[in-house]
Amino acid sequence: MPSEETEVVVVGAGQAGVAASEHLGAHGVPHVVLERHRIAERWRSERWDSLVANGPAWHDRFPGLEFTDVDPDGFASKEQVAEYFAAYAEKIGAPVRCGVEVTDVRRHTGRPGFRVETSQGSIDARFVVVATGAFQRPVFPPIVPDGAVRAQIHSSDYRNPEQLPEGSVLVVGAGSSGVQIADELRRSGRRVFLSVGPHDRPPREYRGRDFCWWLGVLGLWDAQTPPKGAEHVTIAVSGARGGHTVDFRALAADGIELLGMTASFEDGVLSFAPDLATNIALGDEKYLGLLRAADEYVERNGLDLPEEPDAHVLGPDPECVTDPRQALDLAEAGVTSIVWATGFATDYSWLDVDAFDEKGRPQQRRGISSEPGVYFLGLPWLSRRGSSFIWGVWHDARYVADHIETRRGYLAYGTTDRPGSASAAPTT
Repeated sequence: MPSEETEVVVVGAGQAGVAASEHLGAHGVPHVVLERHRIAERWRSERWDSLVANGPAWHDRFPGLEFTDVDPDGFASKEQVAEYFAAYAEKIGAPVRCGVEVTDVRRHTGRPGFRVETSQGSIDARFVVVATGAFQRPVFPPIVPDGAVRAQIHSSDYRNPEQLPEGSVLVVGAGSSGVQIADELRRSGRRVFLSVGPHDRPPREYRGRDFCWWLGVLGLWDAQTPPKGAEHVTIAVSGARGGHTVDFRALAADGIELLGMTASFEDGVLSFAPDLATNIALGDEKYLGLLRAADEYVERNGLDLPEEPDAHVLGPDPECVTDPRQALDLAEAGVTSIVWATGFATDYSWLDVDAFDEKGRPQQRRGISSEPGVYFLGLPWLSRRGSSFIWGVWHDARYVADHIETRRGYLAYGTTDRPGSASAAPTT
């Protein structure tokens, strides 16, 4: 059976794939977007029920469409975000094919381009854009053996407190997912333990402006490399309940016991690293540093924004920080569930091309990989700090689409498809 042909295959119809389609379409580049489920499926079915976007609606969107059902300063629910991308794909006429899984991609031999094998046949393409993002395979540390507690799940499988068996819960991970899930579980009446690692915790709002605005005017979204030692540091921020600054002292005051990083398990007892106070202090330092930078910006530019001196005042560390628990007997503490909010890894087992380093990480610069014709989108720090965020991936996709269009021009030189050639000129 002969294969289909197109210029570009985009793999994935989340925010990265939809953005790629918009910019490729603007150049008139023939392409298809292949999605194994539905558009923005991870927002729909791989997040907990109460999840909302961590950025306000005026910020977490593409330039070409506003949220019609969310206040600009509000936080869209996961369903609203998914429907937003579906509406955006329809608006731009994105050639999305849902229910099509890409099973293998490899370079042709003796001719340009790639063979893309899918669950619905093969496609020959000159270029491939990998828009599957960074949240592909849940990271599930093999610390606690199966059967040690009644339930162990990854945050991508958590939906609501009623899903878990009765009893106390240990949440491992202090990024946005971990702190929001721990807070929800505590508000449901559960006893909750939260294992806290290194993190960044910006203010939700300061001097009347959201932290997304501050990162923008301070140029921090455009930082091209993470600070040394912070390549994998997670951000603790929340849009839940109208949005609020994540404050580990407040979580402790509400009854959540903070623990250091989860280290090992033996005979029913979990041990924790003696790093809790350090992790809290480093998070505080980043928080206060952003406040100081914001104050300097206000003064330097003569802005009339209300002062917030109280935001700089941190309360005393709770006892669980000053005298942290080093070990937890799960049965004695009544822990029946562990939620691993430990992030995700990429999965490129289907991508058989020379675009990876010895550790399996994409070798790329601004999305252009070491394998000519293969591109990546949606990865953290792809080109800047904002690359894995909704607005950031849109700008990265424009750069990738521009590069593809430039490459097409070179490849067409000397052929009947060369722009401006007599054979390529339209007839009347």
